[in-house]
Amino acid sequence: MAIKLTKNELKAQKESLKMYRRYLPTLQLKKQQLQTEIRTIELRARDVRAQRDRLNAEFEDWIAVFGDSASFAPDTVQVREVRTSVGNIAGVSIPVFSGADFERLQYDLYRTPLWVDTASDRLEKVLSLDLEARVLDEQVRLLQQELRTTTQRVNLFEKVKIPETRANIKKITVYLGDQQVASVVRGKISKKNLEKAGEEGK
Repeated sequence: MAIKLTKNELKAQKESLKMYRRYLPTLQLKKQQLQTEIRTIELRARDVRAQRDRLNAEFEDWIAVFGDSASFAPDTVQVREVRTSVGNIAGVSIPVFSGADFERLQYDLYRTPLWVDTASDRLEKVLSLDLEARVLDEQVRLLQQELRTTTQRVNLFEKVKIPETRANIKKITVYLGDQQVASVVRGKISKKNLEKAGEEGK
């Protein structure tokens, strides 16, 4: 990109450099914060899934003990609503799991074994953990998206804008310095010529 080799342009370039240097540390800090938060949330999601898998394994063993798994269908419990609130991490709006509401299919209380109610409670816990893990995955997705954008900005400032602006400042400074030297030299030549013309006129 061609730049004007003027004092005004030099001032504008210096202002731009100052702005890039002021914003770069903020962007780098945001990048670090996002990376830390993503790692923390991924660990949390892993823990929640491990807890869900343990609970699910216990649940299946528990049903097997009664030897009557036909009495309990997994669709006995259905998710009615997933409740989330809005959180904020490094300026990014993310969903935060608040809980879930479930609906149970109606069944005959006289024909269905008593343990089906307990099994339904346990299944709700398993489903709730699964839903929480999905919300955590969405948090990670949104934060990774913001991390990509922030990383691009950091790279733009570090690798393009700051070096480019420094080079422009150097180019303008050298040009203006050369112009000043040339002006001084022209002034001295003019002075000599005037003095010479004055002497010749005597």
